[in-house]
Amino acid sequence: MSTPVSAFDLFKIGIGPSSSHTVGPMIAARQFACLLQSQGLLPKVTALVTQLYGSLSATGRGHGTDRAVLLGLEGHRPDLIDPDAIEPAVAAIRQERRLRLLGVHAVAFDEKEHLLFMRKSLPYHPNGMRFIALDAQGLPLAEADYFSVGGGFVVDAEGAGVRNEEGVQRPPPAALPFAFETGADLLAQCKGHGKSIAALMMDNETQWRPQPEVRAQLLRVWETMAGAVRRGCASTGTLPGRMQVRRRAADLFRQLQGNTPGAAPDPLAAMDWVNLYAIAVNEENAVGGRVVTAPTNGAAGVIPAVLHYHQRFFPGAGDDAVVEFLLTAAAIGIIYKKNGSLSGAEVGCQGEVGVACSMAAGAFAAVMGGTPGQIENAAEIGMEHNLGMTCDPISGLVQIPCIERNAMGAVKAINAARMALRGDGSHFVSLDKVIRTMMQTGADMKTKYKETSRGGLAVNIVEC
Repeated sequence: MSTPVSAFDLFKIGIGPSSSHTVGPMIAARQFACLLQSQGLLPKVTALVTQLYGSLSATGRGHGTDRAVLLGLEGHRPDLIDPDAIEPAVAAIRQERRLRLLGVHAVAFDEKEHLLFMRKSLPYHPNGMRFIALDAQGLPLAEADYFSVGGGFVVDAEGAGVRNEEGVQRPPPAALPFAFETGADLLAQCKGHGKSIAALMMDNETQWRPQPEVRAQLLRVWETMAGAVRRGCASTGTLPGRMQVRRRAADLFRQLQGNTPGAAPDPLAAMDWVNLYAIAVNEENAVGGRVVTAPTNGAAGVIPAVLHYHQRFFPGAGDDAVVEFLLTAAAIGIIYKKNGSLSGAEVGCQGEVGVACSMAAGAFAAVMGGTPGQIENAAEIGMEHNLGMTCDPISGLVQIPCIERNAMGAVKAINAARMALRGDGSHFVSLDKVIRTMMQTGADMKTKYKETSRGGLAVNIVEC
């Protein structure tokens, strides 16, 4: 049995624009600084070299990896940092040409010398980082490799997970009462114990924290998602980067609020709201705002959009439905984490928007009264029709096609759930089989289509 995964490993509160390229590197950088401190080496460090490999090198600047590393070395955490403080903090580092490790020890910083973008990849994963601390003679004091493996998950060179909270390795987790590795395991546990997926997940989560705390944290996750929608609907202007993509959510929000009196009702108006919710979140993500990895930042709008849809358009929806939705989505995400991938650099966008669509489809089926079998069917449909989706961000930015892709993923998730709810849960292709297919498809996909900005839309669109 592999290491247990919590719902809050899937739903991390952080900043945009990327869980693997921004959140993960910030956690890794802070981890290395904490490692130097724990070994008593911090006072001896005079400079620190960061080498970014593979996909982190190819699209690192567009995804904010350079800034994330600097902030992490200074001790910042993605779940606590004020997004408005990021640019001033990075500007100060570059202007003063000095880093303050963990905020307490100043070292020299020359960006061309100390922050290096390497074209090759390290063997373990495309999202690799190497940190090298140097002494007064320019000799290595300490060195460590880390890998941002998708969804903000970080592992060291031995594959051990890294915690965000204290910047140390996660201690051995408690045994779970209803452990599962696969979709088949999950269905068997539900059937054997007469529990819903959400109830089973809640029992597992209480091995980490008391049930009231689980519920409170899930509602905090939801409030963060809702906050991203609110900010997205209120913000205008253009997104950062040389493409100067215009923000659309605020204008769409005004249009939807300003329905012409007496006009015939639009039977598809709900779809416009789903699109709005997803676009609003991902525009916030694109500007480096506060979002929730769900299960990644590039796919952060899918689950909030579907959950908003349920909360707005279904009478009686409330906090209980939010908890059930997120716990069910997390259970599905855990299966992908254990058997598949959440990394666009590893398997393309099928591992990001595809997984988010699958999680949202199953969760929506759950709050609509679906059985565990119907929920598993909805999750399978959600992924089956995202197989082969490439990750090809134009200019290395999480904007085109990422923002619209979240809206499409949300609508697809709702339809997948509705299709599953019209059946009895039996189907030919299981969730486990579609996850294996996703991994095989990702392995066969050319590297240029996996978050490198060297293929697909990224090279066929002329930047203005």
